[in-house]
Amino acid sequence: MNIPFLDNWRKRHGPERATAPAEALDMDPEGIAELLSECELLRAQAQSAGVALDDSAASLAALDQLQPRWREDPELLPWLGNDAGLYLGTVVVRTVAGAGWHIRPDGQPVVLLGNGREIDVVEAGQGWAADGAPELSQLYAEIAES
Repeated sequence: MNIPFLDNWRKRHGPERATAPAEALDMDPEGIAELLSECELLRAQAQSAGVALDDSAASLAALDQLQPRWREDPELLPWLGNDAGLYLGTVVVRTVAGAGWHIRPDGQPVVLLGNGREIDVVEAGQGWAADGAPELSQLYAEIAES
């Protein structure tokens, strides 16, 4: 998977540090976590609907209540789904003990839980954006119980 936010990271850290995504995570985990949490499109959509995204579980429930107007735009849908997944992952990493970002060899960011379980949050976000399922808040609750 192409990870567009890594271009921003590479620009900030210079071409000499152009590395594979997994290596970038090892070298600068806080920087990569910050980039993963940007979710600009999702944050803009939420803000226009009056929803504040504060990286809390409650904000996931608020996202679940948004009118899915983005489903009418096939170009917007995958980007918003990607952001929704990254936002879910951000909330999990910031609130669930032992959770952290992991980059698969194919470049896909996933959340790795303390018990070793891997959560493909981007896939979940894509499903949420397209179908409303799984609900982000419900998936978070299931992850937090693990």
